[in-house]
Amino acid sequence: GVRLTAAGEAALPGILQLSTETEALFAQLADLSGRPPATLRVAVSDYLGRVLLVPVLRELIEPQPRLRFEIATTHSREGARLVGLGEVDCAVVTGQEPPRGMEAEHLSEQAFVWIGPRRGRAQPPLTERLAREPLLRLSAGSQGRRLLEDYLARERIQPVSTIDVPSVSLLLAYVSGGLGIGLAPALAVTEIDRESVRWERADVPALSVALLYRTGFRRGAAADRFATRLVAEGRRVGERLGRAAPSAAA
Repeated sequence: GVRLTAAGEAALPGILQLSTETEALFAQLADLSGRPPATLRVAVSDYLGRVLLVPVLRELIEPQPRLRFEIATTHSREGARLVGLGEVDCAVVTGQEPPRGMEAEHLSEQAFVWIGPRRGRAQPPLTERLAREPLLRLSAGSQGRRLLEDYLARERIQPVSTIDVPSVSLLLAYVSGGLGIGLAPALAVTEIDRESVRWERADVPALSVALLYRTGFRRGAAADRFATRLVAEGRRVGERLGRAAPSAAA
């Protein structure tokens, strides 16, 4: 129930910047002394964590200086909010403009696809199947949910039924189990079983995937190596996805 006054709101960016610079100084001192650097706190959605973070962190566990990390799994809007509050150092986000006091580094472009169970060879487009199959919806507040609602309103589609899921991983689990049609990030579906699951390019805007961080967070050697490696991984995955992009129906 406590709220900042107008003076507190005005002072907050400077206070957060001071906190960031203090953390960066201690990280530099830790590097110089040979002690482990401060823990790196990262917010990321489940599928972006699997696709982008896992290969990067796997490589950074052993090299010196050692990287310690805490991962918070959440959707992009909440990740950006946590960065702003100083509760995490950075976040991997989709479709978020950096607010004042933050910076963003582009990783890849994020297209979206319709995904559903494969039912024989001669099938209508997945969006037409919404008249008789359940619609899988990501949680309210996520970018995927916003794109889905905009599309349904534009096309005047009324799903026969809905299933709300809190994560992309659970959405894919429903589809792989043979139930539901969903709008999913293309980065999440490149490794699915194409024998049982069908995916089609969706007529919704692509969104930028970026590393969002408080200004100055990349000061320690380990944290800087993390950010550099993550950017490289994002570009690599984006190029692979461009080569694997489906046609209107696949």
